[in-house]
Amino acid sequence: MVVRLRRNRLGDFGFRPLEILEAVRTAYRGLEVAQVYDRNRVFDVVVILDPSLREDPESLLGLILTNPDNQQVPLRELAEVFLVTGRNLILHDGTRRYQEVTCNVRGRDLASFVAEAKDRIGAVVKFPPGIYPVFVGAAAAQAQAQREILLHSSIAGAGIVLLLAIVFRRPRNLVLVLINLPFAMVGGVLAVFLMGGALSVGSLVGFVTLFGITTRNSILMISHYEHLVAVEGRSWGIETALCGASERLVPILMTAMVTAFGLLPIALGTGEAGREIEGPMAIVILGGLATSTVLNLLVLPTLALRFGQFEGTAAASAAGGKGDRLE
Repeated sequence: MVVRLRRNRLGDFGFRPLEILEAVRTAYRGLEVAQVYDRNRVFDVVVILDPSLREDPESLLGLILTNPDNQQVPLRELAEVFLVTGRNLILHDGTRRYQEVTCNVRGRDLASFVAEAKDRIGAVVKFPPGIYPVFVGAAAAQAQAQREILLHSSIAGAGIVLLLAIVFRRPRNLVLVLINLPFAMVGGVLAVFLMGGALSVGSLVGFVTLFGITTRNSILMISHYEHLVAVEGRSWGIETALCGASERLVPILMTAMVTAFGLLPIALGTGEAGREIEGPMAIVILGGLATSTVLNLLVLPTLALRFGQFEGTAAASAAGGKGDRLE
């Protein structure tokens, strides 16, 4: 319904354009003028035309308007009213008009859908000057959250590596501590693949948490090897490597099992409302713990035996014999 004002008639009857447009809006969309209280409930009092009149387009022509001199004039004397095909509401963002198109994505991840939509719309749709598409909503919020997680976790990871380098003092041992991260990555990536291959915000949070847990397990192993050699005086060899792995078996398994049992109910409830973040996070952590725990107990001692650098190794070789204590 288009109301096109007659500028010359407005001046004759003493009306301003805004007054007429506000009256039409009040008649058809309503205007809150007061509130009524009934105990603890509040009801709005809205001025609006009767539904039977609003459903009749011709009744708009007879809408009575009152000017500052209390003279009543029907709308037909002040404007042209006619029907056209168009939008029933024009939305604005600041001073820019925009048309909103929404959709729900099912059966695939948001990131790939938005990427494909951008490519196809850019190739097919030709926008006139001054008009351009903007992709917002859950996909944009997810991309922003992923960038923030990656940035902050990278800064935190750099600080952690620096602290570990200060503590271990030997680059080889530091690399042995960090080599557990690929062990965890194997299970985490496999878990994401089994979930459909969509890397969500919850999955990224799960990887960050998983890296912290697995790094702690490798620190337990390498630091215990250093304790066995430097404090208990063992010579570094296969016997010491097996002894350290067996002594750290229970702490590492307990850490993994307690974490797994705590996250298992959340992982089983993936897909339920309210678990869009916790579900993928729990699945990634469980998958990464499975591989990192096994590889940490089986592969890490072998790598430490081959590439580890611990106090007393040279002295043990000079003394001759594996497993001999250093005096």
